[in-house]
Amino acid sequence: MLEARKLVKSYALPGQSPLRILNGIDLTVGPGEMVTVIGASGSGKTTLLNLLGTLDAPDEGDLLFDGAPIFRGSKSMLSKKELARFRNRKIGFVFQFHHLLSDFTALENVAMAEFIGTGKLKPAKTHAAQLLESLGLKGRFDHLPSELSGGEQQRVAIARALMNNPMLVLADEPSGNLDSRNSRLLYELMANLSKEHQTSFVIVTHNEEYAALADRCLHMQDGQLQICDSKTKSNVSS
Repeated sequence: MLEARKLVKSYALPGQSPLRILNGIDLTVGPGEMVTVIGASGSGKTTLLNLLGTLDAPDEGDLLFDGAPIFRGSKSMLSKKELARFRNRKIGFVFQFHHLLSDFTALENVAMAEFIGTGKLKPAKTHAAQLLESLGLKGRFDHLPSELSGGEQQRVAIARALMNNPMLVLADEPSGNLDSRNSRLLYELMANLSKEHQTSFVIVTHNEEYAALADRCLHMQDGQLQICDSKTKSNVSS
């Protein structure tokens, strides 16, 4: 479903040589597969998500979705308008701080993702209600984000990410503000959703225990991805 080939990304620093963050990343993700990426802060995990989500362009390498090239090096194969439409329809995003709109209810926050694309509010609200109910939020439709717990807010964010039936959901430290119980419940929820909806998940996390709940755990180091080693697995199992 998703294929990244030899992705390279560097950032210019004032008065210094460019700092290479990603150094030839290769990654394939199948339909319904959940992949977690662990690594130290500053190792390039969020940079990778930005490239996979087409929020930024690589310097080198190819990015393909369902076999179709989206980026070849820094050149997009789509116009800005086409790329925005592709992102809206094919990719969902879940962030650490939810980014819910504070003046809108849970139902409105979720429905907006579909409404923006279709202009039809009633079916968008119906679909949003179905998703929220499936995530255990039936009684919270009319609550503002400030009236929801952290775990509930993050479930609303996941429902919003799933609204347009994306091929891929990218999550950046989604449990960073949750306690251990709610964090584990969130990862179990995403693992179940990946299979139920056949939606691929790529999740950046610092937590090796939750990373092990995925189909694959990858470790970002020196700008490259490696399979999580036996030390990581032993830490998880303990």
